[in-house]
Amino acid sequence: MSWLPIMIVIPFITTIFIPILYKLFIPRIHTGWFVFPIPLLIFIYLLTYIPAVSSGNMVKHTLPWIPSLGINFTNYLDGLSLVFALLITGIGVLVILYSIYYMSKMRESLHNFYVYLMLFMGAMLGVVFSDNILVLYVFWELTSIASFLLIAYWYQRKQSRYGAQKSLLITVFGGLVMLTGFIMLAMMTGTYSIREMITLVEGIQTNALFLPAMILILVGAFTKSAQFPFSIWLPDAMEAPTPISAYLHSATMVKAGIYLVARFTPIFGGHAEWFWLVSGIGILTLLYGSLNAVKQTDLKALLAYSTISQLGLIMSLLGLGSASMYFGLGDESTVYAVAVFTSIFHLINHSTFKGSLFMLVGIIDHETGTRDIRKLGGLMNLMPITFTLTLIGSFSMAGLPPFNGFLSKEMFFTGLLNASQLNVFNMDTLGILFPIIAWIASVFTFIYCMILVFKTFTGKHQPTKLEKSAHEPPIGMLIPPMILIVFVILIFFFPNVLAKYIIQPAFTSILPTYVGNGGIDIKISAWHGWTPELFMTIGVIVLGALMYRYIRKWIVIYRYYPKALTLNNLYNEGITKMESFSFGLTNRYMNGSIRSYFIYIFAFFILVLGSASWLLTGISFDSSQDAPINFYEGGLIAAMMIAAFTVLLSKTRIVSLIAVGALGYLVSMFFVLFRAPDLALTQLVVETVTTALFLLCFYHLPEFSKHMGRMRFKATNLIISIGVGTIVTLLALASNGHKLFEPIVNYFENAYELAGAKNIVNAILVDFRGIDTMLEIAVLCIAGLGVYTLIKLQLTGRDKNETK
Repeated sequence: MSWLPIMIVIPFITTIFIPILYKLFIPRIHTGWFVFPIPLLIFIYLLTYIPAVSSGNMVKHTLPWIPSLGINFTNYLDGLSLVFALLITGIGVLVILYSIYYMSKMRESLHNFYVYLMLFMGAMLGVVFSDNILVLYVFWELTSIASFLLIAYWYQRKQSRYGAQKSLLITVFGGLVMLTGFIMLAMMTGTYSIREMITLVEGIQTNALFLPAMILILVGAFTKSAQFPFSIWLPDAMEAPTPISAYLHSATMVKAGIYLVARFTPIFGGHAEWFWLVSGIGILTLLYGSLNAVKQTDLKALLAYSTISQLGLIMSLLGLGSASMYFGLGDESTVYAVAVFTSIFHLINHSTFKGSLFMLVGIIDHETGTRDIRKLGGLMNLMPITFTLTLIGSFSMAGLPPFNGFLSKEMFFTGLLNASQLNVFNMDTLGILFPIIAWIASVFTFIYCMILVFKTFTGKHQPTKLEKSAHEPPIGMLIPPMILIVFVILIFFFPNVLAKYIIQPAFTSILPTYVGNGGIDIKISAWHGWTPELFMTIGVIVLGALMYRYIRKWIVIYRYYPKALTLNNLYNEGITKMESFSFGLTNRYMNGSIRSYFIYIFAFFILVLGSASWLLTGISFDSSQDAPINFYEGGLIAAMMIAAFTVLLSKTRIVSLIAVGALGYLVSMFFVLFRAPDLALTQLVVETVTTALFLLCFYHLPEFSKHMGRMRFKATNLIISIGVGTIVTLLALASNGHKLFEPIVNYFENAYELAGAKNIVNAILVDFRGIDTMLEIAVLCIAGLGVYTLIKLQLTGRDKNETK
């Protein structure tokens, strides 16, 4: 049996026990110690799959969910999902260890923190393991919900609530759009399985829904991975605690969009639209993120925009590499396929150096009380270990040797230069823009990396501007970034081990045309001679160093950009106007009048049912099977009509009340005539009780004449009443005259043999509708508990006020 479903479920099960453990052991033991083994065990178990997956074997497990609709809980482990699963659990282990020392066990609601964290981890594992697109969507949206809860963890802060709302609105919007694309794919292929869709690609590429489905799915991917112009949610998400930023917004959640693009490349790759959308938006995001990162004064905001930039880099590589499917196999295909290989390599590298940098910035904030670059400086001597780790992580992000970021950045330049020279998708003309934009973005990447290191750790120390006396954190807080930094160095010296066992299987998952052909033979090395990409790197360093040296002279350029044109301002203005419009519209029809609300409901009822019945010719009668109406039945009907008109025309409440009661009693007489004594008794009891309650209420109501005056005739009421009555009568007569199915009464007449009950009504309620009745009872119990709780809270509050 495969353990894939269990690995997904375990984090969710853990959320049940975390609050219990928190209550039992607070404040003696930090709750994180109970959570720590969960991702660690999953990570270790996933490592055992590396030999099998690297040999080309896949793991698949299916659990039936809704088999009648072809929806099953199918889990699939291949090279691509293994890479992401290892990042999700591996980084998760380090984040939990880090949070044990970062989060105060006395001042924080740690049970909520770890419940949200495990909820997110389980959802992310569900995303990368799901083969069924509808199951994938469920987990996809669950990541958005968990992210919302984590970003709003410090909900007392206005900015935390704002950032959480923004991320939820944008990512859930993208998810809904993506779902539409998924449904289109299912309509074209007749299956919900991604694996089966890949085998049917040739038959759906000419379908009219192919391009719309592609665009809609990309919108979902772009919103989740903070691609331009949806990237505005990521910087505001930095209001979450630093462990969350290190986990969600550098290594996991923002990579979900990358995963989606990689997973659907075998379906959409090789098409010009996919190529230009993915690579074009990616390269634009790379530039946008790097330009904005330079002007930030908050360290986490700087890292947030740098994350946007790096995600754009990875996305652009996936887009460029997708063109290899246009050629099939061959030298031209390999030139593009290198970009896909590089995207996976940089994905891993980014998780190592960016995860460590978020943790290190958290350490700086934790030990100095601020992340404001203008207040920092001179920390190198006070925090030498933190400085060393930050230096390595920043230089790796800048693409400098001897760190892993240098290798993937050089391969990035190589892929761009090679792709710009190929005559496909107009790359022979427009392709030159890719290396130019990438080089400019790399210069700004170098600048903000230097800002991160030297503005923080060198210069003059300003202790009066700090909330705390700066010093090194506890060793437990340093261990997680240390481990990541070790990988930053080790990958530089041993990159081909990673390439053989991790990157190569993921590569063949993205480009299945290489399956059975040994993948792609790439040897990663730090030196390739005096190549154009090396000169590009030298240019980045030289120009970047000069611009950093004179940054005060040109940084003022950012002030001239009008704030009204920023994406954040457009978002805020849009939300404000939508809220204003919604508020005004709602106030127009939500006027507090119950009569108005009934008019809306009944008018809708008349228009929809009346129009549908008229257009679909649903109103027709067949009275041939109706029983004759006896004279006493006609007399009861006449009496009921008299009672109903008495309610309308009476001038006193007591007469109206008596007429309502008489109408109810007359209805019970029909139950007697139709041999339903139990219903007749129920009707009599209900009418008696309600009449008594009405009398009690009316006793305390003011007289009409004194306060309300004479009630005026309202034509609207007459029209609505006649309309609803007419529609209901016509539908009842039409449905009675046309029976599409055999009556179910024949089945219930056999109640004694089926249920052992002599009373058919009791049999229906208890046996045939047992679950329904049980749920109704449960609803009543919950409502009762709610009323009881509210009363208790009110009494408790009253007692406290009296005590004061």
